[in-house]
Amino acid sequence: MNAQEMTQHIKSFAGTRVMEAYGDTFFLYDPDGDLPPERRLPFATIVTDDNYERVSELSEPGAYRLNIGLTKATYTAMFGAVPTERDDQGVLETGFDYAERDRVMPHPVYASQHWVCVVSPGEATLDAVRPLLAEAHEFAARKHANHARRTAS
Repeated sequence: MNAQEMTQHIKSFAGTRVMEAYGDTFFLYDPDGDLPPERRLPFATIVTDDNYERVSELSEPGAYRLNIGLTKATYTAMFGAVPTERDDQGVLETGFDYAERDRVMPHPVYASQHWVCVVSPGEATLDAVRPLLAEAHEFAARKHANHARRTAS
């Protein structure tokens, strides 16, 4: 699945708003399209270049990294405790090869915030990625609803 096909899949989730900046795509739960800037936190992103870090080697033609924000429970069930040690480039030390294709792994920078990633998802990971995206979307929708209830009171 290429980046455009993945974008179309994620856009199909109800209430999803797509924002693009610097060639990257951000997916937010914003059913009314009125989130203020400070509340625009994506539940998933697609990154297509090495602007922020180079460990994923996204400069190769067609390469992209799908990033998914998970609940703490899901992240720790998959990978255990979040990593805390970073190298001199700010990349978290997890023991994973962040350039490996088609493997779900902790995010090289945001794993400590329960994010995972897959570089160029394909046959080996699509069956795992789809429910993770659905869960991330549902989590974002719950947070949105909780915030709406708190501010309405």
